[in-house]
Amino acid sequence: MYLLAPVKIDKSANRVAVVEGNLDRYLESAEPAARRLDAAEPVRPGTSLSARQAVQLFEDMAASRLLDVAARELKRDGLSYYTISSAGHEKNAVVGALLREDDPCFLHYRSGGLMMARARRVGGETPVFDTLLSLTASKDDPASGGRHKVWGSRRLWVPPQTSTIASHLPKAVGAAFALSRARRMGVELPVSGDAIVCCSFGDASASHATALAGINSARYAFRGGRPTPVLFVCEDNRIGISVDTPSGWIRDRFSTMTNISYFDAAGAIDEVWDTVEAAIRHCRVTRGPVFLRLDCVRLWGHAGSDIETAYRSWEEICSIEAQDPLLVTARRLVELGVATPTELREILADTAARVRAGAREAAARPKLTTRAEIMAPLAPFDEDAVRAEVAQPVDPARRAVIFDGALPEEADSPQRKTLAAHLNAALCDELARRPEVMLFGEDVGKKGGVYGVTHSLQKRLGRARVFDTLLDETTILGVAQGAAQLGLLPIPEIQYLAYVHNAVDQLRGEACSLSFFSDGQFQNPMVVRIAGLAYQKGFGGHFHNDDSIGGLRDIPGLMIVTPARGDDGVRLLRGALATAKACGRVVVFLEPIALYHERDLYADGDKGWLFDYPGPGRGSSDALLPGEVGVYHADARDLVIFSYANGLRLSLRAARRLELEHGVRARVVDLRWLLPLPFEAIERHAAECGAVLVADECRRTGGGIAAELVAHLAERGYAGRLASACAADTYVPLGPAADVVLLSEDDIVQRALEVRA
Repeated sequence: MYLLAPVKIDKSANRVAVVEGNLDRYLESAEPAARRLDAAEPVRPGTSLSARQAVQLFEDMAASRLLDVAARELKRDGLSYYTISSAGHEKNAVVGALLREDDPCFLHYRSGGLMMARARRVGGETPVFDTLLSLTASKDDPASGGRHKVWGSRRLWVPPQTSTIASHLPKAVGAAFALSRARRMGVELPVSGDAIVCCSFGDASASHATALAGINSARYAFRGGRPTPVLFVCEDNRIGISVDTPSGWIRDRFSTMTNISYFDAAGAIDEVWDTVEAAIRHCRVTRGPVFLRLDCVRLWGHAGSDIETAYRSWEEICSIEAQDPLLVTARRLVELGVATPTELREILADTAARVRAGAREAAARPKLTTRAEIMAPLAPFDEDAVRAEVAQPVDPARRAVIFDGALPEEADSPQRKTLAAHLNAALCDELARRPEVMLFGEDVGKKGGVYGVTHSLQKRLGRARVFDTLLDETTILGVAQGAAQLGLLPIPEIQYLAYVHNAVDQLRGEACSLSFFSDGQFQNPMVVRIAGLAYQKGFGGHFHNDDSIGGLRDIPGLMIVTPARGDDGVRLLRGALATAKACGRVVVFLEPIALYHERDLYADGDKGWLFDYPGPGRGSSDALLPGEVGVYHADARDLVIFSYANGLRLSLRAARRLELEHGVRARVVDLRWLLPLPFEAIERHAAECGAVLVADECRRTGGGIAAELVAHLAERGYAGRLASACAADTYVPLGPAADVVLLSEDDIVQRALEVRA
């Protein structure tokens, strides 16, 4: 402890005031060192930390601390909306001072000192005022535009994180992985060749499955010879809200791991500096993952509303307060002759005055007030830009080499092919068209996918562009996010629809929220290929026959597109990639497994579900964009059936029966785009027909699109009758029992007759 004398516990005292008083009393009574160091002089032999740098660290630590004080005062006055502070973690400023300005940083919410020091390194920034704008939810906040309190800056290479459970670790690993992968692909990056990625998080979060997945994937990649320069900074304060992290747990758990180097930064500020400097150097030189434990304490509870005395004794609270890093650092700087007590008091006073003035100004700045401005960065779509992307040429000579002279649109045996064959060719074309595209997932490389969709692509395009990952959906989506933020265009594959639920927060909480919480400054464009839906024969059960997309349709900003036939699949994939690239969007490309190798439509052997390959270079017909639907029997007006994927084929078969057996002529519309739904086309076709039936192959309750589509038409006063036919609300069983619960051709016919009655 660095208090001059034991302090009587005052249980009624404001703990912020107590901590500030401890520091004030020390600085008022301390004597300066006998010798004052020159600014450029190291603070002690054997360290690179100069006296000037040490004073700057104290300034940045003080700024972080006083922002935390201001947050509580503003909250007390109803002017602030966030009080989770960095108090006790301020030594992370050392990390910010030692990293380079183009080392991407994915930061923990207690990394305030790091952010202050990083801004100082870059220069020309106003991190104190920017943080105050964020605390007060002002739309002038340069990080999120008033949408959340985040650490973020485009110029500082700090993508904002809203994570509280370390769910940002997988994408930090993805960014580190992409640093070398992009160069193998010949793609220029916006950061230096020897950049590393920093990712900070708390000790409690280190036990979360997502954090462990990120650390595991970094070790896995490095073990496999793939450079993964990520610096994991665990800010260890030994408690998560009210739950203690066992003493030594972080050190014991992570120091013995293979394929990751461990560093422990504890002690005085100069000792922390030396360890952090060594950890960063090691990461940069070896290009491998590093785990850096940063010893911290947590002051003032988890947040402003946290009553710490409910789970900590007064003696424990006072002991922790005596370890205040500002107090400890002030004592060290004075003893070493880096600064005098008076100079440190002046730094605190000047910073406090600057924070107070900034707080008044920030609180007066305007807030977001309309839905339009709040949602503006959530789901951008620029049709002209997308069409320009679609028009990007594919070099004919390169195509000829990649396809070994046998272009898919010119093949003779046969020219008309299945959905799987067309998607394979389309992926090959897009990899040839866009050097920044990379395709990866479980079994996509050597095996060519479980269903052969990626067959031979690795051989044709190389291992840098098409590669296998470990069997972890969280890692797959994390790699996609990190790579996309560095300028690549990933096509990750999730092997089955049911598997995405293992990692859906990587889409919901991370990928799709990035543009929203960064006010459009950061984006992670990608097209996530997911093999899914039901009707698969011979390899069933609910994990391989998942008939629910409700968990995906719940995600704000996500787009979902699903093809039903081969030629549509090609054009939709082009549209999805062009949309992702031009607008920074996250698109799920949902591929119906049961239609991969389907050849027939009405009868065995009719080959009615085989189609020609639409080669690139056909202008506006090259791609299908959001809102563009497929229409069959356009002159029919008795009934319109809206469907998609397997449901389209079932609906076309049902429409044929309706006309032949009942004289009812049904128009069939393939929705293609399931999020957002193509409501303009839906309204137009509904208005032209006497009744509407939604043939939704997914589960009725929240599983598919039927409820939203019917509600939309009903709320807009559709004059005809409305009905839906859906799958039962159950898991899909194995074998023939699946046919009992899935949407069938008979179901569609029956409901069509009922809605027409």
